[in-house]
Amino acid sequence: MNSTRPYDEMRAANGSIRPHYRAYAEWLAEKTPDFLPQKQREANALYTRQGITFAVYGDESGTERSIPFDIIPRIIRPAAWKIINDGACQRVRALNAFLKDVYHDQEIIKAGIIPAAQVTGNPAYRPEMQGMKVPGDVYVHIAGVDIVKTDDGQFYVLEDNLRTPSGVSYMLENRKMMMRLFPDLFGRMPVAPIDHYTDVLLENLRAVAPDQASQPTVVLLTPGSYNSAYFEHTFLAQQMGIELVEGQDLFVANDIVYMRTTEGPQRVDVIYRRIDDDYLDPLAFRPDSTLGVPGIFAAYRAGNVTLANAIGTGVADDKSTYLYVPKMIEFYLNEKPIISNVPTYMLSKPDDLAYTLAHLPELVVKEVQGSGGYGMLVGPTSTKEQIAEFRKRIEQNPANYIAQPTLALSTCPTFCDSDILPRHVDLRPYVLSGKNVTLVPGGLTRVALHEGSLVVNSSQGGGTKDTWVLEDL
Repeated sequence: MNSTRPYDEMRAANGSIRPHYRAYAEWLAEKTPDFLPQKQREANALYTRQGITFAVYGDESGTERSIPFDIIPRIIRPAAWKIINDGACQRVRALNAFLKDVYHDQEIIKAGIIPAAQVTGNPAYRPEMQGMKVPGDVYVHIAGVDIVKTDDGQFYVLEDNLRTPSGVSYMLENRKMMMRLFPDLFGRMPVAPIDHYTDVLLENLRAVAPDQASQPTVVLLTPGSYNSAYFEHTFLAQQMGIELVEGQDLFVANDIVYMRTTEGPQRVDVIYRRIDDDYLDPLAFRPDSTLGVPGIFAAYRAGNVTLANAIGTGVADDKSTYLYVPKMIEFYLNEKPIISNVPTYMLSKPDDLAYTLAHLPELVVKEVQGSGGYGMLVGPTSTKEQIAEFRKRIEQNPANYIAQPTLALSTCPTFCDSDILPRHVDLRPYVLSGKNVTLVPGGLTRVALHEGSLVVNSSQGGGTKDTWVLEDL
């Protein structure tokens, strides 16, 4: 996994074009040199005009930015997609079973497979959820599973995002942009559609409504326009045809949630919430929260409203819990993992800590509760001063960190200024759980736009590209 030559998804080692990229390469060869630069300018202008933006936390200017979009698609062959599809769905089925278990019988702890402290001592574990039944036993309705391909040509899961996974709006907008810019390409290549994502999501959300709701009312709860993913919240609500609400738009009476409307209160049955657990209900969690709805947790406990994703899912996507997911798959599903974890060192273990401290310049170190590319060290691209500073942080609180080898992520052709160059990528497919566990054939490909960079997060200067899953070759 540490070879100097990353896996090139378009070209084989001898320079020949891989079969699934051939139709694209032939199409591109027909174009004039100024074709791609012009199309990239068009895409940038359209994204800016449409307000497809994200905010960067900690940015002094407070300004929103257009997310960098690359006009060269990532193309995935059918056999590779089957591995991704089956592996991601398998993982989410196991994680849902784990969440049901740890809030009920805790069989996996009794079996000695995962330590009790890893679960009940985890800051994301919610004792308030113990013994509570959730509709359909679905805790994770929407999951983003980050998958990478490495120099050995194998897929690995980098992390699981189960709380309020973001980015799906960019997946959908990127496809709309590509169809607008290159309609002829879609006539030449059998690209699987993804535009039914919001239909499947809405169907799944309605399927987990409380039993008494025959025509469920679904809303999307946002923290508001200052949130970095607010564009996505408005986009998804619009695409699903549901109301976008903030905390003050809802109220609770007799353990039932209502939405304020011009025609009077309307009962709400399902809330797709994009607010973290802590801020959902000032009566149950943080009393200083002004984002949530007082009494919503009591309504949830009473079975009068469904929250997606469920409260307390964070205990399953913590980066230290990630180590145990392959064992969860075997324990709950009696199956072998289809996609492996990346080898991971748990710094709460003395041997792992000693190895990591001795090899910091070679490793990637992450906070167990970190996200968005923050709170991490990429050893090979860090200065001696940065490594020394991070060493102090690890020594002060080893259990707060995990470490992994620096992966040689696969590369995809990417349009950089006026040239096509290989850049490192990862993939976040979105797994939906309702009556079934499914995902649409695609996902958000994130790309590290700077040469040699392995950090693909948009908050750290990464971009996105459309992901084409071919239906046949």
